[in-house]
Amino acid sequence: MNLVLIGASGYVGSGLLQEALARGHAVRALVRDAAKLAPAPGLVVQSLDVFDTAALTAALRGADAVLTAFSGHAHGDVRADYLRGLRSILAAVKAAGVPRLLVVGGAGSLEVAPGVQLVDTPAFPAEWLGTALGARDALALLRDEPALDWTMLSPSALLVPGERTGRFRLGGDQLLVGADGESRISVADYAVAMLDELERPAHPRRRFTVGY
Repeated sequence: MNLVLIGASGYVGSGLLQEALARGHAVRALVRDAAKLAPAPGLVVQSLDVFDTAALTAALRGADAVLTAFSGHAHGDVRADYLRGLRSILAAVKAAGVPRLLVVGGAGSLEVAPGVQLVDTPAFPAEWLGTALGARDALALLRDEPALDWTMLSPSALLVPGERTGRFRLGGDQLLVGADGESRISVADYAVAMLDELERPAHPRRRFTVGY
């Protein structure tokens, strides 16, 4: 497929990029600093500001799908910029006529008990609060979309470096916890789950999660 990957040089985006290229997809990587990505077969790198909707629209034309790992974390007002960035991405995807949008979500909006989300628990790390609230706002925005074919994949509570095993569980809106009591997934296996969803859609217009 011809893919556009937004945020390809980031923590999660770099994992998605590696998995997409390994599967033979042609990837246009949109990043703030093109120098952060090394040349690779099947890869085109473009510097772009995600808030420039017109430029983003032009970059998305002809793509079969857009994957976005934009989180707002590198900006000043993380929560507000997360939502502003996603609004720009949604507008560009629709204007460019791209048929599918896959979004990297957060674990914070997953339920740990009926009606209780992880981000609302006392132990949630303060340094990730803005990103988690932004991701929750983004999910609400996607759910209000009347027609766009979107999917959001939320990781487990711990999204860690680690090997690509290809062995994990999928879930819905509840946090997945392993037999060891931890909620965890490697970036590499998160990328496997996202690219599996791209190639074999199973969660249209829904959020799902992945964990061990």
